[in-house]
Amino acid sequence: MPERVALYLQDAHDLRDGLEYVRYAESRGFEAVWQAESRLVRDAIVPMAAYAAVSERIKIGSGVINNWTRNIGLLASTFLTLDDLAPNRITCGLGAWWDPLARNVGIERRKPLTAMRETITVMRRLLQMERVTFHGEFIHVEGIELDVVHGRREPRHVPLMIGATGDNMLELTGEIADGAVLNYCVPPSYNDRALELLDKGARKAGRSLDDLDRPQLIVCSVDPDHDRAIDTTRELLTQYLAQQPHIAKASGVSDDVVAQIQSILGWPATKEQIQRAKHLVPEELILRISASGTPDEARAKVAEYRKHGCTCPILYPVGGDVHLLIDTFAQG
Repeated sequence: MPERVALYLQDAHDLRDGLEYVRYAESRGFEAVWQAESRLVRDAIVPMAAYAAVSERIKIGSGVINNWTRNIGLLASTFLTLDDLAPNRITCGLGAWWDPLARNVGIERRKPLTAMRETITVMRRLLQMERVTFHGEFIHVEGIELDVVHGRREPRHVPLMIGATGDNMLELTGEIADGAVLNYCVPPSYNDRALELLDKGARKAGRSLDDLDRPQLIVCSVDPDHDRAIDTTRELLTQYLAQQPHIAKASGVSDDVVAQIQSILGWPATKEQIQRAKHLVPEELILRISASGTPDEARAKVAEYRKHGCTCPILYPVGGDVHLLIDTFAQG
């Protein structure tokens, strides 16, 4: 059987180029494409709809959108609409977001576990075409349903995945979600603990780890020139370690290195600031938490993540030749 593999697109490429990458990935046997929505840069839903419109088989996921800024009715109707465009090819990946970004736009992320549980619970019921009344701490709905008059009224098969990084969210994911979108910028060994927590949560719901899909975001810079591939990833990590503390914590980077990078980078970071700070990210770290280097080196690193429980690598081309990355991992 071909190995599962997916493509991850964020904001590093022109959106129209992304359409071509999706078509090419589909032609080379990729299972899915996931669209990011992280910083205040590119919405996930518009690209997802575009990808669905220009493809025929490839699955399309949000990797991930937050569960704070979209009303639960709008969230459900959005994914109903995407499923109308690409039936049985849509996956909803949700994440708890992070500070300071959420705080800076007026979102108080209190009780993120409770908020995520309520979102998954109500979202699943709505996509099953149920009429829902629910009064929780964050979600209050009274007698709502997906009001389909024209079109398919049957329940929709949209897997609900959680982009979990911390211990408690991983355990919750095992309990209530269809799977976990494991984070990037972590070493393969990070997955060992993550799988234990997912299994612990799954057992609360009478399930096991094998019942959960576990795709994983992996930063992947492929270039025939090893040093050029490494330098491309170095720039990405410089920005992420400064601006996404949950990723910095999971990666095992020392607090001193993160603090030094943060002292140089502003919000948002400029290209000049990234260039000034990138020397602080050592090659050893890049090799440990990403699949960067020549095609053979990248394939070997991705194989490590598979050995540690990743069911489908979601490869993030941080720069360089995207077609080369797709060809490196092509399944057909």
